[in-house]
Amino acid sequence: MTAPDIRLIAVDMDGTLLLPDGAIPPGLWPLLERLRERGIAFAPASGRQLATLQGMFGGVEGELDYIAENGAYVVRGDAEVSSDALDADFSASVVTRLRTLVADGTLRAGIVVCGKRSAYIEDTQPVFLAEVEKYYAKLEVVSDLLAVDDQILKLAIYDFDGGEAHTAPAFADAAATHQVVVSGENWVDFMNATVNKGVALRNLQAALGVTAAQTAAFGDYLNDLELLRAAEWSYAMADAHPDVAAAARFRAPSNADAGVITVIEELLGD
Repeated sequence: MTAPDIRLIAVDMDGTLLLPDGAIPPGLWPLLERLRERGIAFAPASGRQLATLQGMFGGVEGELDYIAENGAYVVRGDAEVSSDALDADFSASVVTRLRTLVADGTLRAGIVVCGKRSAYIEDTQPVFLAEVEKYYAKLEVVSDLLAVDDQILKLAIYDFDGGEAHTAPAFADAAATHQVVVSGENWVDFMNATVNKGVALRNLQAALGVTAAQTAAFGDYLNDLELLRAAEWSYAMADAHPDVAAAARFRAPSNADAGVITVIEELLGD
């Protein structure tokens, strides 16, 4: 098969690129060098904050593109491509409602307020803090989330009992005006209605002068659906959520088998 004219590769992190232990597959590093030599842009696309993604890829020579906060913040090198901040009143309403739901025992959950400068929490339960620290390299503990002074890109609720079954239904009405996305087994993210990884990828495509036909994308969970729809070369991981598998044109081996690396090698056609 003749190698397709791929100019941009966007890759979800957890459950897609990362190994089950959370590590980046060693085979990615030489592959990134080959992509750079061939003028192919590589964009981690994640619910993680920008600082966390930049830290994970800090040793890479040359600039990468980043789709952070589920698409609310897109950066190329050191330059912002796009951002989409939440209204302060909406952010406050989610924080306040969650406090009530936790206080009355309806939910067992904590919330991260994700700003441009940092992420913020007021709940320091060890289990919650350990989960948050996996994803937020810049993190501040504050006494009152309602007093945070930052551009808020995303709100992320960690539900100890499962986000899809508990937090998502509890905030179902918010989906009428905002993105309410189950982004992992325990996480539910809130963003503006105009925010998702697909919008972010299209913004990046426009900035690079790249078409959907020149784009490959990889994902495994519900917050990757729009990302895959923005790329003609769309891949769901072998153990992807059924809805993601249905949306993708192709399948990739699982993240445990470094499936992203395998498919990119095939696309390069060397």
